[in-house]
Amino acid sequence: MKKIFGFGSKKGVSPLGSASVGQKNNRIDNFLMGYHVRDRDLGKIHKAACVGNVAKVQQILFLGKNGVDDRDKMNRTALHLACANGHPEVVTLLIERKCHLNLCDNENRTALMKAVQCQEEKCVNILLENGADPNIRDLSGNTALHYAAFGDNISIIEKLLLYNANTEARNKDNFTPLLVAVNENKQQIVEFLIEKAANIHAVDKLKRTALMLAVNSESTNVVRLLLQQGIDPFPQVVYAWTADEYAYIKGFNLCLH
Repeated sequence: MKKIFGFGSKKGVSPLGSASVGQKNNRIDNFLMGYHVRDRDLGKIHKAACVGNVAKVQQILFLGKNGVDDRDKMNRTALHLACANGHPEVVTLLIERKCHLNLCDNENRTALMKAVQCQEEKCVNILLENGADPNIRDLSGNTALHYAAFGDNISIIEKLLLYNANTEARNKDNFTPLLVAVNENKQQIVEFLIEKAANIHAVDKLKRTALMLAVNSESTNVVRLLLQQGIDPFPQVVYAWTADEYAYIKGFNLCLH
């Protein structure tokens, strides 16, 4: 049986040095935020979509002032902006008018990514039910499921998996959605992804295991869960450090029985 005795007082220098995704202070900016919108960047349809004005969007399309897939100066469509701002009625209208669901903005993010990023579940559901691709990657290699793992909404993750989102997709830091959830101490998300057979043995770009990331995040419950699932605390994957040695240097005491 495996038990956790808690956090110790020993603190040392991490054998990893600095890292990008792994370090909280270097986390991707605006991971759970919408767009920064400036009026001068927007066309008429984008302005109407931003504020959820269905009638105005309909009028603009009817009069031909903008096309349904027209881009603003940041390469965003009205669908991107409606999803980021949580306007499912506008999303439905745009889909009825045959907009393309998988167009990408300047960050290579789809409307689905923005809906997930902003935790707009109704928009997520509409997009997936109409054929949006959950496995497109942004410029950092993140999929919609990476964004969902960073959040707190299990039902969004469940919906993405129902539509074949890849649990083992890796971003440019080699993080899977599970590693994102572990790194951010999202215990319920970690539990759910493990239930859905996410690989607990995945390692990131710096060869850190999920257990090492849980130790780094000082998450007793996630460490306990990973040990209960049979993760190996002793693989020498980071500069010849085992997870147990890494835990010691981070001041986290693992005791295995």
